[in-house]
Amino acid sequence: MMPAPRLRSRASPLLTDLYQLTMAYGYWKTGTATKEAVFHLTFRRAPFRSGYTIAAGLADAIAWLKGLRFEEDDLTYLAGLVGNDGKPLFEAGFLEHLRGFRFSCDVDAAPEGTVVFPNEPLLRVKGPIMEGQLVETALLNFINFQTLIATKAARVCGAAQGEPVLEFGLRRAQGVDGALSASRAAYIGGCAATSNVLAGQIFGIPVKGTHAHSWVMSFDDEAEAFQAYAEAMPNNSVFLVDTYDSLEGVRRAVAAGRWLRERGHEMVGIRLDSGDLAYLSIEARKILDQGGFPHAAIMASNDLDEHIIASLKQQGAKIGMWGVGTKLVTAFDQPALGGVYKLSAVRERGGEWEFKLKLSEQVAKITNPGALQVRRFAKGGEFIGDMIFNEAAPIENERMIVDPADVTRRKAMPADAATEELLVPVFRAGECVYAEPTLEEIRARAREQLGRLYSGTKRLLNPHEYPVGLEPGLFELKTRLILEKRRGGLRWPAKHAKGAKEKKELRAAGLEPRAQVRS
Repeated sequence: MMPAPRLRSRASPLLTDLYQLTMAYGYWKTGTATKEAVFHLTFRRAPFRSGYTIAAGLADAIAWLKGLRFEEDDLTYLAGLVGNDGKPLFEAGFLEHLRGFRFSCDVDAAPEGTVVFPNEPLLRVKGPIMEGQLVETALLNFINFQTLIATKAARVCGAAQGEPVLEFGLRRAQGVDGALSASRAAYIGGCAATSNVLAGQIFGIPVKGTHAHSWVMSFDDEAEAFQAYAEAMPNNSVFLVDTYDSLEGVRRAVAAGRWLRERGHEMVGIRLDSGDLAYLSIEARKILDQGGFPHAAIMASNDLDEHIIASLKQQGAKIGMWGVGTKLVTAFDQPALGGVYKLSAVRERGGEWEFKLKLSEQVAKITNPGALQVRRFAKGGEFIGDMIFNEAAPIENERMIVDPADVTRRKAMPADAATEELLVPVFRAGECVYAEPTLEEIRARAREQLGRLYSGTKRLLNPHEYPVGLEPGLFELKTRLILEKRRGGLRWPAKHAKGAKEKKELRAAGLEPRAQVRS
């Protein structure tokens, strides 16, 4: 039997889809590998029907890009791949080219913890097209998952209304890396601690845990189990009370708590893991208070998510600490962010940019052309809207945004609104220029960003739609390119559309002639 393969470094260039390598080979074969290109990583819909999303995963992307090299065992493996004719998939000359591969692109990205919205670039790569192509899959892997989990955690913590949420998902996570990445992202999103000890060691996240039902079941009765745990762990005394009868378990926890207090220790609290959590927590609170433990915490677990927590809050539950596992680390109700990575501009070195877009019958899947940046507007400290614009073209209006899905919706930002550009330099010519924040700083940024969002945008159900639009010049460029592609290359801007046929084509593209736009 062959031994299990060792875990490879995250910097392995083979953390990719085969078609990235076949395209890279195609660029090399056709002599276009050094053509300059711009790629953007975006997502089309906010996860969980949320009004916002929390960017995460950039630190792993940076670490991977810093160490990106093709080692000898990588090249040996690629040399052994064959096509459908049984011959090598890649020429020896291409593999030799990969031997000397060094990442040399510029990368700009939204810092982790930033509140972001659909269609905005979270990350931009500019440089040789072959390099930009090769990094697509790994960047999506790092950023898609952690952004998804950070957003879920922020929603769960928002529902908890400031009470601590502990991430308990290791045993249900999708593999080792899924568990570690989820613990990190959940901490960014607001969770106070994790049960994952390895995540605690690697990332410095506080770790929390008590005992399981098996501890109680291993003794003759529950009282003996609690007493034994109190003796063994007097400074970590949270008792799981629902093994047999939850309320009787609370009474036995009170007895163990009194024993601890007599010896100079204090019971931290109890945990409920099944049953009617609202009713049981209310009754448990009475027992604890009457027993002389008004400050003992009541923790709840049992497949919680933001909706269940919000419901328990509405029912008056006396829960002050929340253990959330499966539905957090697996993003139970939406298993993927759906982020995409698309080409938006190409040029020969030193030449003019040729802007690109992807067409689709679905308007939401039509991409934005150019080298994109996001400008965020704020008034009185509150975020009021974002403008996506093309840095490689003149800006027509510095403070007007156009809804890409409905051209009749335009919004002018106040002249006195403060602005900031969301994408910041991370790599320049392949060298990292970014001062990476600590995990605590990233977590604080997420908290600060959420605090600057209108409260309606953070509603769990039917959130207020945060304004995000295209700068008018980018909107016109996008419209022109759509029409050129759909009319077989005939060039004319949308604002010149006059005839019924032209207007019909614009509407079919999900657009309208500019003359019909109202301010």
